Formats: sequence, C-alpha cells, structure tokens
Amino acid sequence: MAKGDNIIQLVNMGKTFHTSSGDVLALDDINLDIKEGSVQGIIGLSGAGKSTLVRCINYLEIPTSGKVIFEGKSLGDLSDREVREARRNMGMIFQQFNLLDQRNLLANVTFPLEIAGEDKKKAKERALELLRLVGLEDRYKNYPAQLSGGQKQRVAIARALATNPKVLLCDEATSALDPKTTAQILELLKKINQELGVTVIVITHQMSVIEAICDSVAIIDHSHIAESGPVSEVFNNPKTEIGKRLILGDGDADSVKPVIFGESSNSKIRIVFDGHSAHQPILADLILSCKVPVNILFANTKEVEGQAVGQMIIELPDNREDADKITQYLRSNNIIFEEVD
Repeated sequence: MAKGDNIIQLVNMGKTFHTSSGDVLALDDINLDIKEGSVQGIIGLSGAGKSTLVRCINYLEIPTSGKVIFEGKSLGDLSDREVREARRNMGMIFQQFNLLDQRNLLANVTFPLEIAGEDKKKAKERALELLRLVGLEDRYKNYPAQLSGGQKQRVAIARALATNPKVLLCDEATSALDPKTTAQILELLKKINQELGVTVIVITHQMSVIEAICDSVAIIDHSHIAESGPVSEVFNNPKTEIGKRLILGDGDADSVKPVIFGESSNSKIRIVFDGHSAHQPILADLILSCKVPVNILFANTKEVEGQAVGQMIIELPDNREDADKITQYLRSNNIIFEEVD
C-alpha cells in the first residue's frame, strides 16, 4: 500500500448498544477515510462517541451497521483468526496506560510478543529496541510504580509498537498528563509517524492536541461526524456550529464557551487568518490605512510554520462609512471575514 492511499475506510458505520432500559445509538452513519502514513485526529464533546469509534476501528466493538475496511478488506467479512491478525496491525494506547504492575518494563513490552508466540530472544531484542526509541532503555528493569505518568505512557507506546503495527490508535493518550509532558508525548508520536511510517489516529477532546500533531481532523457531534478535512481548513473555516464552538473556544471540547475580551451591541465581523505571514501586521495596517480605531472582542491566533492561523472578532464602528472602510480594506487585501452575531 502506497503512502496517501486509504489504510482505513469507515463506510456508513453505526453502533447501537442494547441495554435493559432500551437501545442507545452511539454512532450513526459514520463515513471517514484515513490515509496511509497520516496523523488523523478525532475530536468531540464527552459522550459524542469518540471512544466507541476507535474501538469499532479495531473491532473490539463490532459495528451494528456499515463497514470497517482495513487495507482494502472489510473486517466484517473476515474470519475470527483474520480479524485477530488485522488487530495485531493496530496498536492501541490509553489514557490510563494499562501497564502490568507485576512486570518490569522489558516484560511489559514483550507481553504482546509472548502472546503472539514470538521467540523469547527476539522478543527481548525488539523490546529493548523500542525502549530505546522512547528513551527508556536504561530503565528496562524498573516497574511501572517507579515511573512518572509520561514515562508510563512511553512504555505503553513501546508496547503498542511491539508487533510492528501499521496503525497506532491513541484514545485520550495525553489527557492524564501535564502540558509539558503532553508536548513531549505528542513529539514522540510525530517522530513515530515520520520515522516509522505508522499511521496515527488521535482521539482527544483538546483542540491543541489536534493542532500540534494532526494532518486531518474529524469532529464528532451527537454520534455523527459533523465535519472533517485537513486541520488547516477546518480550523480556519469551520462550517458547523460545533466546529465554531470548539475552535472559537479555548480548544477544549469539554469547555467550549469562548473567552470574550469585551461585549458590544454593535455589528461584529470574524476575520480569518488562513496562511498570511505571521510577521504581517494585518490589524495594524488596517487601522493605519482606514484611520479608524478597532475594538478587539476575541482573538485566537497562532503561528504555524511561519504563517498566522486562527481568527479574531472585531467590533465595527457605529459610523457606516467607517465600517465600510474596514470591510473594503479586508476585501481588497484578500482577507477572509464574515459577519457574526
């Protein structure tokens, strides 16, 4: 399979749980293509169906409708043995690490190889190689209780890579970590993606995680995919209400109310920064050119690879002529904007 081909396709996939109090629709008509060698993000509010989705991808949960296609084969058409074989190609890491406390790091990483019947010497060599990759080779005799949260997650990543998977599923893998450790783990996942060519699927409720590592993102809302696409496109021009709430908020899907610097009853516009140079003083140039003061109500911008991305909400002046000067300036300089409530 060539890089850029679809390694995973979800086709009209649905999942319903049958409970004593009635049926619960967890996923409904999910359609998503995940490219070989990409980093795919999946984000949504708590209870939106993110974790169920990732468990359906590797068939730990069997969908009640639709298909999961892995490397061109529908998992629903495979035998149990073939599904287990496909699952070996999908490593998984979790929020709480799920390490075996009675085993040292070396034994934790060799565990999936033991289950697969791998030769003990080869399993040990593979485990040491992976512990070296995650920066813990010198701690191989330690036990999980002797590690920090970030170190435990590094061991969990090494264990997930033991069987040479083509896909790494990360279910809220950084949610239990502090910001500095989160950044280190994301850097490690990016390294694994780039150097080993492993496709990474990141399930998270934090937009900052999506921005830091992902190529593409799918936003789940009420069991559906609300919108999906390249991170830069979705971030710069969210088309759905949930997308706007997530992106205009503070980046955390469980705390989506944006922080507004000021309030006004005047007309407002949202300016989209979609790749202009981060060093181009767009707002300062606007004020100098139009000779009109601008009141910033909200801003969420950042520099990505030398370019400014994000958005800003500004208040238009009461004077219609001054307001028109601003909108005309934005149009003439090809700066995207829209009126907002």
